[in-house]
Amino acid sequence: MPEKMSGNAAKVRLAVTLDFYKCMMGCSILDGQRRTLKAKLPCMREDFLYFLWRWRRFDARDLRTTDGQAIEILHPGELNAHAGPDFFNARVRIDGTLWAGNVEMHLNASDWLVHRHDTDPAYDNVVLHVVLEEDRPVQRPDGTRLPCLELHRRIPPSLLDKYLRLEHERAWIPCERAYLTIPEIVRINWLDRLLVERLEQKTVAAAQTVTSTGQHWEEAFYRQLARSFGLKINVEPFEALARALPLRLLAKHQNSLFQMEALLFGQAGLLEEALEEEYPRALAKEYRFLRHKYDLTPLSAGHWKFFRLRPAGFPTVRLAQLAALLHRSTLLFSSVLAARNLGEVENLFEAEVSDYWRTHFRFGKTSAPRSKPLGREFVHLLLINTVTPFLFHYGRAKGMPEQQDRALQLLEGLPPESNTVVGGWAALSQTAQNAAQSQALLHLKTHYCDAKRCLECAVGTAILR
Repeated sequence: MPEKMSGNAAKVRLAVTLDFYKCMMGCSILDGQRRTLKAKLPCMREDFLYFLWRWRRFDARDLRTTDGQAIEILHPGELNAHAGPDFFNARVRIDGTLWAGNVEMHLNASDWLVHRHDTDPAYDNVVLHVVLEEDRPVQRPDGTRLPCLELHRRIPPSLLDKYLRLEHERAWIPCERAYLTIPEIVRINWLDRLLVERLEQKTVAAAQTVTSTGQHWEEAFYRQLARSFGLKINVEPFEALARALPLRLLAKHQNSLFQMEALLFGQAGLLEEALEEEYPRALAKEYRFLRHKYDLTPLSAGHWKFFRLRPAGFPTVRLAQLAALLHRSTLLFSSVLAARNLGEVENLFEAEVSDYWRTHFRFGKTSAPRSKPLGREFVHLLLINTVTPFLFHYGRAKGMPEQQDRALQLLEGLPPESNTVVGGWAALSQTAQNAAQSQALLHLKTHYCDAKRCLECAVGTAILR
């Protein structure tokens, strides 16, 4: 075992470490031997203070306010993720008096004034101001001094060192070297929580669409589904098309795939150009009749993007597939709700394009005959990005937790996605077993690792704790 350092040796080690990180961060280091430990502390974010307070990871011996009053922390309170004080419902004893209220945290005490908390009634119930440094006393509106606790002398050197390494690591994820040292149960439980967080995030769009359609669930599902047919390149024109061509109108012509194509391609603005082949010309003629009948206004053909897309992903092919899918049923969401298992849900999205599109990828350009179903991989993308978030939102909105569970079960039954992020996790020996885990890993990388939210991550806090 390494030899335990003396107190002076530990201080020297801390000073060297802090100076190194200050240089790396571009923070100025003052010369002279009178520099205090406080002056050596690097720039840090307030979330580190939240971590220290929440988990009591600071030296809590003989706690006192900056004006000498004894402090006893009975409960740190609950971290507030919204506007207002940082911790709600804390309980602290200050100079023998028990206080129940809120705790606000800042790097510098003067930030209280910078953020104008002195004029905000939401901060009137703050009972303790926890800061890295009290650069100036803060007073309440009644003129009394707000009790303040300084932490800059109470941070354990080893903990600060770990925090700085996470904060400034340049690897694929900040904790790359320590990730697998965290027990698997901690990582798996965290991924379960992240999956729910990702679904909740995705349901925001679903909720907005349901509201905009006057709580018409089938219409909202159709719009969300159309967005997914656009993938990343043509999301906006597909969404605009769904708004311009209501599901109720398509439902009137569900029995005719020809009319479904006329409506979709016509409203997409893709039947306005000169067409030489017989089938497209017939579609254009039918659309002109339906356009006049329903007083429709088509989109501009210029909205659609073909560049750098594989032919199978051209918006013309996707529109033909959407027409075939809606030709089978315009009550897709009701069918999803009635499906008994993943296999039945997958079968709902089996659709084959019309004969014309078997030999075309675009109007007027023939190609070798081939079948163009939605495809297993594309159907899985639809289930991951549209069906499960929409089903999850439906369960929450209707007070039906069993539907939320169904959404999770669908993801657990689907194979994991294949992309660079999932591949990156596999390189770290964190292999996704299903779509539920791949979605959670995507969320972890993009919303926590890339954003350096280590102190809000179960893995990051486990490393520091």
